[in-house]
Amino acid sequence: MKTVVLGSGGWGTALSLVLHRNGHPVTLWSHVPEKAAYMERARENPRLEGVLLPPELRLTADMACLTEAELVVVAVPSYAVRETAHAAAPLLRPDTLLVTAAKGIERDTHLRMSQILEQETGGAFPIAALSGPSHAEEVGRGLPTGCVAASVSQAAALTVQDAFMNDRFRVYSSSDVVGVELGAALKNVMALCTGCCTGMGYGDNTKAMLMTRGLAETARLGVALGGRRETFAGLAGMGDLIVTCTSMNSRNYRAGILIGQGMPVQQAIQEIGAVVEGYYAVDSARELAKRAGVEMPITQAAYQVLYEGRDPKTVLQELMRREKRHEMEETWI
Repeated sequence: MKTVVLGSGGWGTALSLVLHRNGHPVTLWSHVPEKAAYMERARENPRLEGVLLPPELRLTADMACLTEAELVVVAVPSYAVRETAHAAAPLLRPDTLLVTAAKGIERDTHLRMSQILEQETGGAFPIAALSGPSHAEEVGRGLPTGCVAASVSQAAALTVQDAFMNDRFRVYSSSDVVGVELGAALKNVMALCTGCCTGMGYGDNTKAMLMTRGLAETARLGVALGGRRETFAGLAGMGDLIVTCTSMNSRNYRAGILIGQGMPVQQAIQEIGAVVEGYYAVDSARELAKRAGVEMPITQAAYQVLYEGRDPKTVLQELMRREKRHEMEETWI
């Protein structure tokens, strides 16, 4: 399939390499002409040092590359998805399949990435969401992992599965777009929290507690918004949560460590030098939880630290002192 990947960050570049290895003609688009020119010349992305970009992989900053694309992968940061989709829409072929690989929720509208693509393209194209435990640094080097391709169209999910799947990148299909996208977005919030605990000097037990309870509240919200609970036990839920909350490859985890060590939030985000999606997602998750009447104490605590300047140690103690509950409260009679 003729493929265009929109977004020349580490993730977009890594996905381009997966598709290229599978024999697809791939064009990697960058919104910065200078970056496209540098990558064309150096055959390397600075965010994936040491990973060779094969000569057959085309680099460009011209969106006209979309006019022949059968598959378009949107891998820009979440804040740029709407602008990118709006610019791309008039250039798409009628039979184009769109894939969102961005992991986040749009600020203000609190929409998922597939919803933004649908809005900006008039609902005229099949859309799939691709997510799972997938650090770009590892995918780019061809280390094995697994992801989920979710779409309301079974044909679209299976096409994406076929396009990406190989012996190093296993892909499962799903119809639960809501669950896959919310798992992708909210694991970044939990990674900020676990990183913060690491920065404060707490141990593995604390991280495991936060990850487990964070997944529970993410699933509660997901189900309330139409997702399926079992999705959150899969690769796009628990799988992505584990890798994002435990790895120094995770920008959100690293930012959390700095905050836990006492660095001001905005300074920590700037120190990372790339988008910290969890900072934006926590605001949207909090608003979505309010609308749905879902209790999300860890998300609320993260909001207090990130937006209200509260001390993370104090906030954690308040979480620990919450009233007694049954662990599986939603099934408690």
